[in-house]
Amino acid sequence: MKRTLGTCYYPEHWPEETWQDDARRMVAAGLTWVRIGEFAWSRLEPNPGEMTLGWMDRAIETLGQAGLKVVLGTPTATPPRWMLDRHTDMLAIDAQGNPRKFGSRRHYCFSHAGYLEESRRITRLLAERYGASPYVAAWQTDNEYGCHDTTLSYSAAARTGFRTWLRSQYADIDALNSAWGNVFWSMEYRSFDDIDLPNMTVTEANPSHTMAFRRYSSDMVVRFNQAQVEEIRPHSSAPISHNYMGRITDFDHFEVGKDLEIATWDSYPLGFLEDRVGATPEHQRMYAQQGDPDFQAFHHDLYRAVGRGRWWVMEQQPGPVNWAPYNPAPLPGMVRLWTWEAFAHGAEAVCYFRWRQAPFAQEQMHAGLLRPDGQDAPAMQEVAEMTRELADAPEVQPGTAPVALIFDYASEWAWSTQPHGAHLNYFGIVFDVYRALRRAGLSVDILPPTALDFSEYKVVLAPGLMTLGSELKAALENAPCTVLLGPRTNARTHDFRIPTPLPPDFADLDVTVSRVESLRPDMPRPLVGGGAVTGYIEELEGEVPTILHTQLGQPCAVAQGNRIYCSAILDDTGLDRLMIALCARSDLSYRAMPVGVRTRRCGSEEFWFNHTDKPVETDMGTLPPASVLRRTI
Repeated sequence: MKRTLGTCYYPEHWPEETWQDDARRMVAAGLTWVRIGEFAWSRLEPNPGEMTLGWMDRAIETLGQAGLKVVLGTPTATPPRWMLDRHTDMLAIDAQGNPRKFGSRRHYCFSHAGYLEESRRITRLLAERYGASPYVAAWQTDNEYGCHDTTLSYSAAARTGFRTWLRSQYADIDALNSAWGNVFWSMEYRSFDDIDLPNMTVTEANPSHTMAFRRYSSDMVVRFNQAQVEEIRPHSSAPISHNYMGRITDFDHFEVGKDLEIATWDSYPLGFLEDRVGATPEHQRMYAQQGDPDFQAFHHDLYRAVGRGRWWVMEQQPGPVNWAPYNPAPLPGMVRLWTWEAFAHGAEAVCYFRWRQAPFAQEQMHAGLLRPDGQDAPAMQEVAEMTRELADAPEVQPGTAPVALIFDYASEWAWSTQPHGAHLNYFGIVFDVYRALRRAGLSVDILPPTALDFSEYKVVLAPGLMTLGSELKAALENAPCTVLLGPRTNARTHDFRIPTPLPPDFADLDVTVSRVESLRPDMPRPLVGGGAVTGYIEELEGEVPTILHTQLGQPCAVAQGNRIYCSAILDDTGLDRLMIALCARSDLSYRAMPVGVRTRRCGSEEFWFNHTDKPVETDMGTLPPASVLRRTI
């Protein structure tokens, strides 16, 4: 598939007489795609039942006749004010019992049956009207599920829905009491109707209760998305997508993605560096105008898996954003680098947010490809450069990486339910391993926990996979490649109980976790040979050869055949040493990347990226600051 560019456009924000010129300029800039409509409900239906779709008809016609392909968004992320009058109890409620009020966006509860039907209705009306349009070439459901902490809602609708969900899961209240261990603290229930939501308890709620609510809440996102897909499909053969976010893990993206043809995500490297990466102040200063070298790449690989190979960047940052603690401008060259980075990981399209900077409301400080006065913003020059380069570039060439990394949303919920130490989290563990693989010059495929065939990989890593389902466990035990597990692998059952036998209970690894402890951040345990344990370590029983151990003699990575168990959270140096050992056991070349430089292979192409603000010497020669080198291999 040809690599293409696009943008996000809001015709309802601009005088109609400007639409045609905007469309002409988009085409002249080399753009193919234009996303519209995802926030337009109040203009589509200003009053209940009063549909005013004429302006949308004309906008789609104008854009399409200019030669653009339209991605039409359903407007359900921004229900209009009258919707709240119709459904007074539709607002999400936070964990402290406060309503998420009208006045911005995403102010609905996924569990609310009335709003679900309203969403079906508006989606159906759009699908009936535009499903056969020759200009609507793709759809987007809603916008950024889970953004602004909106997946978990503690509303009356959620309570009712959760009770119904629990009945379907357990059938009998005694079965639930037994599974959750409710004999502890006399927490036993006589009826499903006795069960409340796990918030505002005196101390922590039962972790089994919390975990069940996390699973239920994820299922509500899946249900909400599925409802819209069901309304679109009878009227349109165009692919359907959703635009996910960076480090939003409150719902299972793999489950949402099963109903969609394309996964997209919204990439804001500079905003995420301050807001979500979890980087040190030194790291933030070093990459303040470039973004973290691995955060975007991680999500590219993740959403390639969510989309089963088909994925886009729906919103690419082209300049300063408005929502992070600090909002610098990207270095010259970074918009081009970010775009090529997405294509290096297999993206079909990269769309820039947004076409013209808004002069009003919440995002007026958010840069676009045009300034508010319609003149080119600095990023437009780099878009023009991308257009020239793409004219001679090959089509997207997906290829299997040598390394697979399993990511499991349920494990993220399990770690957050019972972290055992401040700041310990599953995403951080997996991301640190991913970064170490990239520092070793390796390309990575991220896989869902439902993946069972590892025959094409030399290494499979499953760090922190709290619950190891029987099918995945058997597949990993029988994998012909090197398998790395831990820490806390197989440490809890589906109902959040400690299993017997004790973890990891894995064939060809004769070790048992006998005790666990979390460490203060200012008390790391140095490793013999360099590096340290940070945050968490397990005591192991069993006579298995040690790869890494602390200066106190405590094993923290052991190996038996081609099976490795890492029983600790390691710092970067410790992880690098673990990757060196992993490569040596797996017939992989370890290439220590210069600081800030990363490489990625995609089909018959190899890319080298310099994320620093200085020239860097590499195997490919000197990389200028904020630059990318692409070559055929």
